[in-house]
Amino acid sequence: MRLVGLARIVVAAAIVAAVVATHLEVASRGPVNPFNLYGYFTIQSNLIAAASWFIAGALAVRGRTRSVGVSLLGAIATTCLVIVGLVYAVLLAPLGAAGGVPLPWANLVLHVVSPLAAVIDWTLVGDRMRLSLTSLWVILVYPIVWTAVVLIRGATDGWVPYPFLDPAQGYGVVAGYAAAIAVLFALAGGAVLLASRLGLRSPPR
Repeated sequence: MRLVGLARIVVAAAIVAAVVATHLEVASRGPVNPFNLYGYFTIQSNLIAAASWFIAGALAVRGRTRSVGVSLLGAIATTCLVIVGLVYAVLLAPLGAAGGVPLPWANLVLHVVSPLAAVIDWTLVGDRMRLSLTSLWVILVYPIVWTAVVLIRGATDGWVPYPFLDPAQGYGVVAGYAAAIAVLFALAGGAVLLASRLGLRSPPR
């Protein structure tokens, strides 16, 4: 487990490095508006995942399993990163949109490497507690709040992080995308919770 722990810490450090590099790149072109730069779901989700992996990595290095709270944080991070990877591959990459990450290597880390690492870690490493499907509401709180804030900002100051949420398309179109993503979150979150129960002997929550 020590190697697993070290691998988690390395991936978490790569995420932090990618976010810092993105911040510096944006700052090199002018003042950074933190509400915009850190308003991207990709940035926020990766920072949540980095925190999760730093904690889980430290526990694994010490030969300890994740508690219920740390496991639930991992479930949230994994669900969010699965959505990040899917949305990037399906909606952003075909449009050539950087999704708030203009540096190619940082974009690769935050949109491709971290989602893949999240799926591999969650499905193949069994140092987590078993989580019940009743925990799904906890996973959905963050994306619901994030979407609400984005829609409010789009209607007021006009800033939106991703082109498919731009109200200029019409709120019917935006609502359609939001509904589709909500369904994806529910499905992904449910799958992540079910995966937590495979091949483990820890008590269910």
